[in-house]
Amino acid sequence: MRLDFFDLQLFLNIVDTGSLTKGAERSAISLQAASERIKKLEHQFAVTLLIRHSAGVKLSIAGQTFAEHALALIQQGHQLQQVMAVYQKGLHSKVTLWCNSSAQSEYLPFLLPQYLLENPHVQIDLKEAESNDIIQALDKGTAQLGMISSFFNSDHLHTLPFLDDPLVLISPIDHELKHQSALQLVDILHYPFVGLMQYHSLQQSIETQAKILGCNINYRLRLPNFAAIAQVVANGVGIAIMPKRAATRLSSDYPLHHIELTGAWANRKLLLAAKNFNDLPVSYQHFSQFLLSKKSKLSF
Repeated sequence: MRLDFFDLQLFLNIVDTGSLTKGAERSAISLQAASERIKKLEHQFAVTLLIRHSAGVKLSIAGQTFAEHALALIQQGHQLQQVMAVYQKGLHSKVTLWCNSSAQSEYLPFLLPQYLLENPHVQIDLKEAESNDIIQALDKGTAQLGMISSFFNSDHLHTLPFLDDPLVLISPIDHELKHQSALQLVDILHYPFVGLMQYHSLQQSIETQAKILGCNINYRLRLPNFAAIAQVVANGVGIAIMPKRAATRLSSDYPLHHIELTGAWANRKLLLAAKNFNDLPVSYQHFSQFLLSKKSKLSF
């Protein structure tokens, strides 16, 4: 059985106008051609779809069912065109992903090269921000897609689990905390710290937690990335907080001791967030599906 989308749309135009003549005009074909196409449909399904009368046409019971399915097929056809438009040669699209420091440095660099190679028409713009700011940007419509920490309230958004992303404390191997396996933030705030530069979203989150406890963190040095922090901590300058994935990765290069941090703020998860994933542009939906399909490659 072969269905012609033109015939389906012609049928819907006739139903919408209540007239074979007006339906033919809307479809830009002659009345005779329209009549022949409808008769062909009726013959194909061995049913009467339209009942002719002096004022025009009306649907038979079979025609009502046919109209419902024809409309669904037309809508699906439009959706298919939108999806496939992403792959058209020469079509370029830009996807902006708002993300926190951990996502930007520890996860996305391992996934984005594959996506960009498979989709040479796409440009990705990463915007680093603190999770709470990303949530506000999604609310306002400034952002369409974000990767946020589960510690912040995002119940009003549509979120999908991405990965566990706990924070840990790192210290020199011979530090006095080396025998500790788990600590609360309040237990370590009197020690000298090494941290990220103040503009990093993770750093802002850590300092927010310290302020909640009524404390200020004593930073001996601030550095631009986790690798630099690991090197300085390994040399005995101070302790630091970073994502567990980063600490695990850097332990192969620097002698470090890891200590689990307790509390919801530290035992966080990364979530992919949007106001509504179904309302996102096709390019964003395609990118989101890729990220979720590849997340298993990033497990600890």
